[in-house]
Amino acid sequence: MRSNPEAPCAGGSPPCAGGLPETYLVFRNRCHDGVMRALVVEDEPVIAAAVAAELAADGLGVDVAHDGADGLWRARELAYDVIVLDIMLPTMSGYQVCAALRAEGNHVPILMLTAKDGDFDEAEAFETGADDYLRKPFSNMVLVARVRSLLRRADRSPLQSETLEVGDLVLDLRKRTCAVAGESVELTQREFGVLESLAGRPGQVWGRQELLDRVWGPDFGGDANIIEVYIGYLRRKIDKPFGRRSLRTVRGVGYALSMPEPADGPTGATDG
Repeated sequence: MRSNPEAPCAGGSPPCAGGLPETYLVFRNRCHDGVMRALVVEDEPVIAAAVAAELAADGLGVDVAHDGADGLWRARELAYDVIVLDIMLPTMSGYQVCAALRAEGNHVPILMLTAKDGDFDEAEAFETGADDYLRKPFSNMVLVARVRSLLRRADRSPLQSETLEVGDLVLDLRKRTCAVAGESVELTQREFGVLESLAGRPGQVWGRQELLDRVWGPDFGGDANIIEVYIGYLRRKIDKPFGRRSLRTVRGVGYALSMPEPADGPTGATDG
């Protein structure tokens, strides 16, 4: 027996995601205002139920999808605070689901799950836009800790400003958009994450490892020089086209975002 996918929420809210086996409904706090919501996309019923139960026990409302197409539909139709996404799925892979959401401008935090253990698979997960990656088998404690970490990073409480401004640079934290001198600048998810970190502490230097932990996560095992590469990407997008200099490299220390100066003006640190 299956639940009615069109059953309305209390109070006339939009329909909840339905069509789930009734056994999963006990894990959900359906349409409860103020409760953070998670979507679990996992084709193995036992794992899906276990993950849903753990997240529900941690206070989240949980929906479950068992294939990639259904997971993508739910992520498009409903606002989730975090998605736990398996890679090997029927109809669409987790990579495809993640890439589709990112291409549409949906930056919901995504934790990818996989039974694979190769570095290539982990790299591809991050390249498609995943925020974190967890190999099976995993402990429930670690799973919940990873989800909590993603929720903290993405927290946008009403008390927080929804924009960051440094001179004529404006970052919209909710829409994840960037503008310089009123002109829209397209950034990738990682580029936005680096710039958001720097703009949150204008003028202050961020160490390379500090940025890696913040944007790539503490378990990132790649080359730390990736930060320098992304700083270069950002310079070519927010500085050079506008004849200005705002991103500074402090040799041996890290990087900072300061009030912009003309590209040929004086500076106390290199921009190369």
